[in-house]
Order: sequence, then C-alpha cells, then structure tokens
Amino acid sequence: MVLVTDAVTPSVTPSPSLEVAGLAFAYPDGHQALFGVDFRVARGERVALLGPNGAGKTTLVLHLNGILTGGAGSVTVAGLPVGKQHIAEIRRKVGIVFQDPDDQLFMPTVREDVAFGPAAAGLKGAALEARVDHALEQVGMAEFKNRPPHHLSFGQRRRVAVATVLAMEPEILVLDEPSSNLDPASRRELADILRSLDVTVLMVTHDLPYALELCPRALILSEGVIAADGRTGDLLADDALMRAHRLELPFGFDPRSATMGA
Repeated sequence: MVLVTDAVTPSVTPSPSLEVAGLAFAYPDGHQALFGVDFRVARGERVALLGPNGAGKTTLVLHLNGILTGGAGSVTVAGLPVGKQHIAEIRRKVGIVFQDPDDQLFMPTVREDVAFGPAAAGLKGAALEARVDHALEQVGMAEFKNRPPHHLSFGQRRRVAVATVLAMEPEILVLDEPSSNLDPASRRELADILRSLDVTVLMVTHDLPYALELCPRALILSEGVIAADGRTGDLLADDALMRAHRLELPFGFDPRSATMGA
C-alpha cells in the first residue's frame, strides 16, 4: 500500500536585489572612503542614495558591479556575491546610467548604441532587434532608432542612455544624477519612465525633490557610513538630520506637503 500525504511546499523568501554588508574601502593613497556600509534593497524598490559631495556615493556605486573591489565586507546582487566568479553576470544585472549620456553613447546610430551590449553578450538576429525595440519603447524613443545620437536633445540622449542599460535586462538600474541638466518637461518625462519600469532602482542624486517624487525610501550616506535609512519624506522633513549631513532643500520647498513617490 502506498501512503499519499499532502506535500507541504516551504515558503521561499526571494533574495534581495542588493545587499551590502560591512563594506569598507580605502584608495591606494590611503584615503578611506567607506567605513562599513550596510543596507538591503528589495526587488522592485526605488531607493534614493543621498549625501553631500565626498560622502562616498561614487565609491559605493562602483562596488555594485565590481569596478572597485578589494575592500572589506561584501556586496551581493540577486543572491550572487560580487567577485571574479560571477562578474559577467553581475555586470549584466547591475546597469549604471552615467550623469552625462555622452559617456555612454558612442555609436553612429541610436539602434547601434542600444544593441551594443546585448550583441557583445552574444544576442543576434531577430532576438537582438526585438531587444533593441523593446528597450527603446520603454523609454519612448522607438521613432528615433535610426537617428545619430548627437542629433538628439540632451533629454532624449539621456533616455537613450537608459535604453542601452535596459537592453541588458538588468536586475538593478543605478542612476547617477538622472535629473541634472534636464528642462522641466524632460524631467517629468523621465520620471514617468522610471515609475513604469519593472526593475529595482537606486538613484544617486542631489535633487531632493526628485528623490521625494520617485523614491519612497532614501539612504543618507555621510562620511562613509549610512547615517539614515527611512521614508524619504520623513528624512527630508528632519531639519536637524539635514543640517548635520549638509543636505539642503530648494528655497520654499516643503517635503511635508509635497507628493511622495508611490
């Protein structure tokens, strides 16, 4: 006789998109940039990384896809430790959009720029074209596929730069000052795009109203450590916290009455 019992499937908690534990790093000249950074970002979260110049934000970001290594602590992306063993997969999963789109756009046409990463990863033919088309549709730039990037406006080039990263189907989209040099309409259009994406977003910015608009959660990095982690509106409304870490809101902007990111 065969005894049949109800199978119980154990619940599995998905790995966070990003986990940083005890990350410390000093440059070869002895400058200590990070002193033990700890935080986690869940899949699909949009988190702002705030802090004054010199706080260590760029150093932290460069650890997320293995550009910088060799310090203490660990960085884990979607369950994979950042290191030589998984570096190709990590760099696919962590897409960084630089502050200046011209640092990312170097091919004769928009299509070639967006196709560059997937093609280098081995994607070809119809699958490659479908990937390019989807990435451009996500940022509202499909009709500019065959245009030279240098013929586009700054805001359009920034959207194409986002598309070059989305074409790699990343787990995490890291944005360095995404609103800088954008006119109000381009700033709003980019915000709408970022809200529509099904990816985890880490946004490094000095634009505190933009952080409040897009990111329900914020981290304040100051002097190489996470000084605060919480709801963006709560952190921006804490006058003492803001002063202590050299963060200033625009004149007349009140985070208590502004619309927060959903």
